[in-house]
Amino acid sequence: MMSRNLIAAVVLAMAHLFLNSSAAAGEITAHRFASETLNRDYAYTIYLPDGYEGDDLHYPALYLLHGSGGDENSWAVNGRTLQTLDALIDAGEIPPMVVIMPGSLSWWVDGYNENARTAFFKDLIPHIEQSWAVIPERKGRLVAGLSAGGYGAVNFALERPEMFAAAAAYSPAVYIPLPPLNSSAHRVATYQAEDGEFDPDMWNRLNYTQYIEAYKGQELVVPMYINSGDHDVFNIAYHGAVLFNTLLAHQPGQVEFRVMDGDHEWPVWIEGLKESLPYMARHVSRPLGMTPIAD
Repeated sequence: MMSRNLIAAVVLAMAHLFLNSSAAAGEITAHRFASETLNRDYAYTIYLPDGYEGDDLHYPALYLLHGSGGDENSWAVNGRTLQTLDALIDAGEIPPMVVIMPGSLSWWVDGYNENARTAFFKDLIPHIEQSWAVIPERKGRLVAGLSAGGYGAVNFALERPEMFAAAAAYSPAVYIPLPPLNSSAHRVATYQAEDGEFDPDMWNRLNYTQYIEAYKGQELVVPMYINSGDHDVFNIAYHGAVLFNTLLAHQPGQVEFRVMDGDHEWPVWIEGLKESLPYMARHVSRPLGMTPIAD
């Protein structure tokens, strides 16, 4: 199995390769910082658009979450983020943006093993906004993810609509009432009590259902793209449709659901990223100059 350092080296090599072969060539690099919440380093990779180093712009930021068992390199290595972003920016379908791909040992929740949700809001976002030229406001933030990361993106958007301009969830693990027995949710430490057994009460406390009524009771709407493979092994086409219909009555025209040929697999998520980026871009700010333009 490749070490994280070796994977990071592969990511950097891929970035340099495409810097020399693409009309609009972004760059992916690996980073980490000390997380007070997690009491360890918080690792992430970041995509910077072509020209980032030579301008005075602040860019919209997309937080792109991996799935269960993944890490901060998953999207960069398996998800073709560099190629997809470069192509869409070059075609003018999306504005140049910064994409943060963080790593987590949890399902992006404050579970039994770590406080991933708290670390995301308290540690990661402030670190990114202090370290990189991104727009530190709702109009400049997007969140998306695959599988467990899609579950995390849905939770984040519905819990904190004041934080995100739009969201996307690829094959999101938004199971109601409980995950199917073949889901890794039954085997990860996130939901395992001291006896090592899956805790259904913890699942219900952490699922998006805990946020939906409060979300519907306030004025802000987070436009959301949802997708699934048509023969997803976890039946996410059904669960994604439940989420879609839950949101549709509240925000008609502001939620999209796509079912495409595929299982719970990277081709579905790569295609979802390609489709959802222009969708989310319609709701996010374009890069801003560091000095506001007078009226």
